[in-house]
Amino acid sequence: MTGRRKIIVLPDAEALALAAAERLIARIDRDSKPVAVCLTGGSTPIRLYQLLGGIFRSRIPWPRVHWFMGDERFVPQSNPLSNMGAARRIFLHDCAPPKNIHAIDTDTKTPDIAAIAYEQELRIFQKSRDKQPLFDLVLMGAGPDGHTASLFPNSSAIDEEEKWVVGVANANVEPFVPRVSLTLPALESTHEILFMACGGDKRDILNRIFNDERLPAARAHAIAGETVWLVDEAAAPPSLHR
Repeated sequence: MTGRRKIIVLPDAEALALAAAERLIARIDRDSKPVAVCLTGGSTPIRLYQLLGGIFRSRIPWPRVHWFMGDERFVPQSNPLSNMGAARRIFLHDCAPPKNIHAIDTDTKTPDIAAIAYEQELRIFQKSRDKQPLFDLVLMGAGPDGHTASLFPNSSAIDEEEKWVVGVANANVEPFVPRVSLTLPALESTHEILFMACGGDKRDILNRIFNDERLPAARAHAIAGETVWLVDEAAAPPSLHR
């Protein structure tokens, strides 16, 4: 444990995805109320999503689980770059009731307009939560520059305290398209943040994050519970190897 951060090292990416699936299902199983899960984009969670729609499918009570997205590229959902589009194709379309899939509307004129609309949806949903945090579990990742969701280093969005969702005009990393991103106040309103990081290319940035450098991924902490990092051995900094 490092401060409020729990780090779990797994042998490889497959073990990491399996552990993430087990933690997600354990969180869902904690009670019989509706559950809110915030998904993440990029390549790291793809195997997790395949597992959720595959061998773990029968263990998920789909009618009472709501699925949100932590950030989105400002492209149509049919575009291969779309985070929610990928999640739909991999597992949501075949498993989740359509009314339980809460996508960011990228058919609006600008990311800022999309951000306003999604924040309204989140706030309406929050009112149904009976004083619980916005989410039960938030999946997150860490980019090569230490960004998480689409909150990039040195961006004013990382210090936003009032808005739950913002438009992001410029991305620091590929793909260089505008984004819509939840802010820390929304992402941290959860019982659990579950970071996933795998591969040797993540080792240097994880070393900086775990040394509490002031990077976006190092600043995200669940306000109502646990912040857990699942890291495979290839990504784990030397200090985590025994």
